[in-house]
Amino acid sequence: MSTEPSAGLSSELRDRLLADPGAILDDREVMRALLGAERAQMGENVIDIRARAMQALEDRLNRLEITHDGVIAAAFENQNGVAIIHRAVIGLLETADLDDLVGCLQSDIAPILRIETLRLLVEAEPPMARLPEDVHIAPPGAVDRIVAAGRRAPRGDDIVLRRASPITQPIHGRAVASEALLPLDLGARRPRALLLMGSADTGRFSPAHGTDLLRFFGQVLRLVLLARLRG
Repeated sequence: MSTEPSAGLSSELRDRLLADPGAILDDREVMRALLGAERAQMGENVIDIRARAMQALEDRLNRLEITHDGVIAAAFENQNGVAIIHRAVIGLLETADLDDLVGCLQSDIAPILRIETLRLLVEAEPPMARLPEDVHIAPPGAVDRIVAAGRRAPRGDDIVLRRASPITQPIHGRAVASEALLPLDLGARRPRALLLMGSADTGRFSPAHGTDLLRFFGQVLRLVLLARLRG
């Protein structure tokens, strides 16, 4: 058998490939080109089962890599979301009084949550205790009307994620594309309250998204708000 190098390969390249044949096996583009050349030599009437099997394995590997990347991305996004909520909760706990709490929602907490608006609405009618000017005062029954927005109302403690409704635009104070509504139960002797989050991103708040982190944030805000009201 002749050991002379092929006319198509230099001696240096041939020696490198013989020394490390795995370099070819690890390169998908090179392997695909080699298999294509082999099929061309066989002719169209010859079925190469080995090549078919390798193509099937390669397709499966591609799908697994895509799934793996998706899982990693979802885990990173969830971890990032937890960190954001934790920073927002710390911001709530650091407030000194009711005025400070309500004032920081839009100025400090909304940027942490990466949203455009964060508004507190309270159902109240005269005579009522003094509330900070940033609180949106609404008549009794307003929370149910806002949450329903012309649709069948969910349970009173449900978080609502949806496209922004015209009914909430005056509360947000600016145009938003999607919103989250978090009912706050302040107790039987206190008025009903609602926290509204607004985002310029249409897909930020969608009914398909989970609400665990928002529910945790709403529960912390409720407890801090009650503590500030008692103070």
